Amino acid sequence: MALRNTATGYGLVSKLLHWLIAGCILGLTGLGWWMVGLSYYDSWYNRGLELHRAIGMIALLLASLFLVWKLISRSPRLQSELAPWEKLGARAAHGVLLLAMFAIPVTGYAISTSAGSGFTFFGLFEVPALLSISDAARDLAIELHYYIAYGLLGVVAVHAGAAIKHQFIDKHGTLRRML
Repeated sequence: MALRNTATGYGLVSKLLHWLIAGCILGLTGLGWWMVGLSYYDSWYNRGLELHRAIGMIALLLASLFLVWKLISRSPRLQSELAPWEKLGARAAHGVLLLAMFAIPVTGYAISTSAGSGFTFFGLFEVPALLSISDAARDLAIELHYYIAYGLLGVVAVHAGAAIKHQFIDKHGTLRRML
C-alpha cells in the first residue's frame, strides 16, 4: 500500500489520519456528553475535563497534519459514477468536516483558557493560555463548541451513510477506498 494518495485511492497516511480523527471526534463527543452530567463532587469531574482537553489538542494536531497532508498528497478524484448533486454534497460535507475539525478544538481551547491560565496535557506539560477573553466571548465559544460538535455528528452520520450506500447499494467501492 502506498503512503501517498493516488488518482483513484487513498494512501496509508490519509487513511490513518482519517480514522484517528474520526475516533477522536466520536470519543470526544461521547466524553463531552458524559461529562456534562457529572456533578462538581464526582471524582471524574476534573479528570474527565483534563482528558477531554488533552484529546481535543490531539484532535487539533491531527487536523493540522491532515490539512498539510492534503496539500502534499491531493485527495483522489470523486468517483465518476456519482451524480453531480452527490459530488456537490460530498464536497460540501468534506468542507464542513474540515472546518469543524478546527472550529471545535479552537473553541474548546478558548473556553479552557478564557481566564488566562493554561491546562495540563495528560499531566506531561502545560498548554499555555495565549490570552484571556471576556465572559461574553467565553459564552459564545461555549455555544459554538456545543452546537458545532453536535452538528458535526449529523454531518458524520450523513458522510458515513453515503459511504455505506455507495459501497453496498450502488456497488461503487467507495468505502473500500478508505479502508
